[in-house]
Amino acid sequence: MTDKALIKVFIADDHAIVREGLKQILADTRDIVVAGEAENGVDAVKLFRRSGCHVVLLDISLPDKSGIDVLKQIKKEKPELAVLMLSMHREDQYAIRSLKAGAAGYLTKQSAPKELVTAIRQVAGGLKYVSPALAQELANHLGEDHEAPAHETLSDREYQTLTMIASGKTVGTIAKELSLSVKTVSEYRSRLLAKMKLKNSAELTHYAIKNGLIE
Repeated sequence: MTDKALIKVFIADDHAIVREGLKQILADTRDIVVAGEAENGVDAVKLFRRSGCHVVLLDISLPDKSGIDVLKQIKKEKPELAVLMLSMHREDQYAIRSLKAGAAGYLTKQSAPKELVTAIRQVAGGLKYVSPALAQELANHLGEDHEAPAHETLSDREYQTLTMIASGKTVGTIAKELSLSVKTVSEYRSRLLAKMKLKNSAELTHYAIKNGLIE
């Protein structure tokens, strides 16, 4: 097989053990090669440019930037590049947001060992990839005439703030993890409460649990 026939993949994930696991899965293929890797969002944007990759495997939860923010930046620079999102979160939580932001596909890390190679080949060929379970869920909702849930009106950062607050994290902790100011996170909190017509974090947490937005 010539080098031109290889699918070059760039991996962006903050956990070294995850990156090594993904590389091990891909090592058993003849048509896919890892062309580079990064452990945070800033390096991902910087290094994917020089990797010559065809597919980016992008963790949705990076330590310095939201994976969806990184996705949007990559797609702005290189719209034709296929980006396959990886996440520990259930598909129904972030898959639709990722696809709307320009992702070519979405994989949970739990399903990656079985689906990774197929997903990479599919998105490298210009197609979208979602798991059979998510495809069925999307099909079930086609044609339904109902008002969108309140959380679907949130921006990506507001939604991320919602899930973190509902998981028991303080505004200060969220600010530190997202590299934002406490004031900025407080503004996100105020906006999402207003949009969802909720009064406080307790009501927000109850909503998140009721709607399956957190484990």
